[in-house]
Amino acid sequence: MLSRLGALGALGVAALLAGAGVPASASAADTGRTATPAATAPTVEEARLDRAAPQEILRRSGFDSVAPEFTAALKKARSYDHARRLVVREGRSLWQRAVDRAQGKQQADISDTSGISKDDDRPLYWARLGMTRELRQWEPDRFALSPERRERLMGALERSSRGQDSVDHRPGKRGHGHGHGHVKRILVTGFDPFTLDRDVRISNPSGAAALALDGTTIRTADGPARVEAVVFPVRWDDFADGAVERALRPYLPRVDLFTTISQGRVGKFDIERTNGAWRGGFGDNENLSRTGTVPVGDPASQPQWTSTTLPYKEIAAAKTGRFPVYDNTSVTEIPAGGGEPVVRPDGPTEGSTARAGGGGDYLSNEIAYRATLLRDRLGLHDRLPGGHVHTPVLQFGADNTDPATGDVTDPEFVRNRLDIIAQVRGILRVAAASSSDVSREVRP
Repeated sequence: MLSRLGALGALGVAALLAGAGVPASASAADTGRTATPAATAPTVEEARLDRAAPQEILRRSGFDSVAPEFTAALKKARSYDHARRLVVREGRSLWQRAVDRAQGKQQADISDTSGISKDDDRPLYWARLGMTRELRQWEPDRFALSPERRERLMGALERSSRGQDSVDHRPGKRGHGHGHGHVKRILVTGFDPFTLDRDVRISNPSGAAALALDGTTIRTADGPARVEAVVFPVRWDDFADGAVERALRPYLPRVDLFTTISQGRVGKFDIERTNGAWRGGFGDNENLSRTGTVPVGDPASQPQWTSTTLPYKEIAAAKTGRFPVYDNTSVTEIPAGGGEPVVRPDGPTEGSTARAGGGGDYLSNEIAYRATLLRDRLGLHDRLPGGHVHTPVLQFGADNTDPATGDVTDPEFVRNRLDIIAQVRGILRVAAASSSDVSREVRP
């Protein structure tokens, strides 16, 4: 995820899907044949679908059939309620298809000999945009669709196709498949690809890790741990609308450990010690910029800083893979009393105002800030290990760096992504085992 303001800054795990609750029952207008308000034009993000690389990624992965099949399904909708059920079903199907593909549970959808590897997160991203574009422009034949209800359908599609409404950390899952012993519950988040106008071929290893880990069990020194994963869009406004909190609030009281994940610096992992309440304005996937204090509910009680409760020392010291892992304590602050921003390598000073957390001032820092603030507001600071992990930047091979002439994949690109995913799994293994002595009440 975008994490820092460098040329290769990354994206942090997080904003939850737009649109909130279950829509109301269909009204008389929904079942009539009155005219539907004009559908809206594609977004900046959706318009990138027409470029050659996204089309090639979809074709090689076999996900080029997703949007056409979704369009055909929409035509069968008899009412708004029917449409909503259909949208949720198709969104969940896309998420599960991407998860199954990433984990090798089904034969990869390869249409030629230069296929996209199964661990790739990009087919999910581009296929979802194909679906949202179709839904945004859909004009039902059998009922009217108001702008408000179209937005509710869009929100339902976003949530379901990102795994946000299918997290399976139910109470009954403890010990499932492992006798009667306790199975730890881990929640991770990842991000969509970003900086796509710089290179539309880009992949995000945090999203790839989410797909590879969702629903899997990790064997740790302290016993098994089940991982559930979700992904977030790289859009400022989704975060401001409370997407992260809506997605995570139901699950944080139930899990034993969580981490938001995003792409960070070249060649290294960072365990971010401190997160700041500041948005730096770097452009998102809609090419929108937002600068100012992170907008949250109850801003009067909003702290300038939040901190990780992950076992950062143990993670940094462990051998989890080929990339070095750093305990990152640096922040940028305005000191108490005012003045110019100052970089503090050892964390914030008392009374200071945030200008960047350890993970920067983009959405990776913001998802970490929001998730850890939510943890604290739920009274879980001392009982729930959680924080943010930045992965290395995912790079193409040395002969494939030009977006204009390069291929959409290469062996080094695939190897780097696989190694990052494996090391994320190793970090979670260490974190779960090292957190076993955290005092906490039995969760529901």
